[in-house]
Amino acid sequence: MSRARIRPVTGAQYSRILGVGGYRPVRVIPNSEVLTWIDSSDEWIRTRSGIAERRWAGPEETVAEMSVQAAGKAIAQAGIDPDRIGAVIVATVSHLKQTPAIATEIAERLGCGTAPAFDISAACAGFGYGLGLADGMVRGGSADYVLVIGVERLSDLTDQSDRSTAFIFGDGAGAAIIGPSDTPGIGKVVWGSDGSHKDVISQTQAWDTAFAKEDAVNGAGEEVKWPALRMEGQTVFRWAVWEMAKVAQQALDAAGVTADQLGAFIPHQANMRITDAMIKALKLPESVPVARDITETGNTSAASIPLAMERMLESGEARSGDLALIIGFGAGLVYAAAVVTLP
Repeated sequence: MSRARIRPVTGAQYSRILGVGGYRPVRVIPNSEVLTWIDSSDEWIRTRSGIAERRWAGPEETVAEMSVQAAGKAIAQAGIDPDRIGAVIVATVSHLKQTPAIATEIAERLGCGTAPAFDISAACAGFGYGLGLADGMVRGGSADYVLVIGVERLSDLTDQSDRSTAFIFGDGAGAAIIGPSDTPGIGKVVWGSDGSHKDVISQTQAWDTAFAKEDAVNGAGEEVKWPALRMEGQTVFRWAVWEMAKVAQQALDAAGVTADQLGAFIPHQANMRITDAMIKALKLPESVPVARDITETGNTSAASIPLAMERMLESGEARSGDLALIIGFGAGLVYAAAVVTLP
C-alpha cells in the first residue's frame, strides 16, 4: 500500500507592495510644548534628533481607528476589495491589551471576512518583520493578498518628565497591501535580533509590577508612575550606526542592487543623525532621495517606514516603480531590511 502524500501548495512566483497608506493624528506637538515638560531647548532637540514636531493621538484616535484609516487608503490604492485580503498582520508595541490581538478588530471593521489576523511585537522593525511574513505567505500560497500595518500610540508610553525620551516619540499608523507580482518586488528580507542588548530600549517596568505597587500604596496618597519607554541613547546610536549599515548593505547585496540604483532610501525614522551616518556608510549618492519624515512626525516605531513611504510618494520625492531600501531597527534589539519596488 503506497503512502498518501500531501498535495503541494503553490503561490505566486513573486510578491510586491501594491498599495500604501498612512494616518497622522490631528494634534501637533511642537518642540515649544515639549519644553514646558523638560529643561531643554528647541536647538538641542533639533540637533540631537532632527525633530521639530510630532503628532499625538486624541482619545478617539485609537490604535484600531488609526489602523483602519491607514489600511483603507492602502486597500484603495491596491485596487482590491477588502474581502480578498487573506491575512492581516499588525505590528505594534502600544496596543495595551494583552488579548485579543487588535488585528482581529481591524480585520472585522475593514470587512476582511474570516482572514487570519494577528499582532507581532518587533518594535521599530515591526513593519519589516510583517513584510517578510507577508512575502512568504503570498509566494507560499497561504494568502493572495496580505495587509501589513505598523501602528503606535507611543504617547501612552512616554514619560513627559524624562529629558532623554520625552521629545522623541509620536503616534500614527502606516499600512501596505502585499500581493502577487509577475516580477520580483520584494528582495530578501535581512532580519534578526541581538538579545544581548535587550535592556537598552525597554519598558520601565512590567505591568504586574506597576499594579503591585499601586495596590501597595492604595489609599496612601502616593503616586505610582505609569510604565513608560526608556532608552540608553548613546548605546542605541552606536549600535544603529555601526551594525545597521552592514545590514542595509546585506539587503542591497541580496537583491543584487547597488546604492546608486536606488530611487529612495527609507530608514526607520529614529534619529536624523543615525540616518546621516548610514547614508555616509552606504556611500549613498546625493541623487538618491532620503526619507526625513522624523522632522514633522517624530519616532513612530513600527509605523515610521510606511508613513515615510507614503509621504515620499505623495510629495513626488519618490516614484511608483522605483527601488527603495527600507530598514527598521529597535527594542530587542531587532532589525529588518529589504529592497522593495514602490507601489
